[in-house]
Amino acid sequence: MRPYLLKEANWKDLKTFRYELAVLPWGATEAHNYHMPYGTDVYEADAISAEGARKAWEKGAKVVVLPTIPFGVNTGQSDIYLDINIYPSTQLIILNDVIEVLNRQGIKKLLILNSHGGNNFQPMLRELGLKYPEMLLFTCNWYQALDKSKYFEEAGDHADEMETALIQHLHPELVLPLEEAGDGTEKKSVIKGIREKWAWTERRWSQVTEDTGIGNPKKASPEKGRRYFEDVTDKVSELISDICSAKSGELYR
Repeated sequence: MRPYLLKEANWKDLKTFRYELAVLPWGATEAHNYHMPYGTDVYEADAISAEGARKAWEKGAKVVVLPTIPFGVNTGQSDIYLDINIYPSTQLIILNDVIEVLNRQGIKKLLILNSHGGNNFQPMLRELGLKYPEMLLFTCNWYQALDKSKYFEEAGDHADEMETALIQHLHPELVLPLEEAGDGTEKKSVIKGIREKWAWTERRWSQVTEDTGIGNPKKASPEKGRRYFEDVTDKVSELISDICSAKSGELYR
């Protein structure tokens, strides 16, 4: 049993032990090109939160990882079979309930480890931060923690070389041979401001990509995934340790 994972903990130990920080991994359930599992974001969230917490725990951080939320915001993929959507308003309700429990039981720090690009927790934490002023609420996107170009040859943001390599490393039995993968070509917006990324509109997934992927996965390898996993969990571990050490009212200097 790993004492930093709530799903493996027991009441015998937790009756007296107290944590400093709760980590809530949040994924999504959605198609990832032809070759990757629907649970890709969940598998990534599970592994990165667990390994990041392990590294921080071994340095003295009193961190507990909550079970991963498997559903995310997939409003732009409503016509992709079994892409499961929950609305941001639903996420806000779930977050409120979780934070209410943590606050009542004396765990005053929460980090959301986000594993899905469609999730955006910043507006929710602004609102909940006023409701629970004694709580320190954080969110991070692990996939933005490193410069991916130092690890991978092909750019992308969904079922791309990075995600494929990660799952090849973590769960090779779930990845089909790469010759069966689509090339992840993304169609570009006809609107200049959208292409330049200073304007935004939600992507309609079935119009943007033929295979549900964005980014060519064909150069992925388990070794690339292993190297990236080690470095990204080092970054997550550092964040966890820093939050555990931080004191309310002394966050800036």
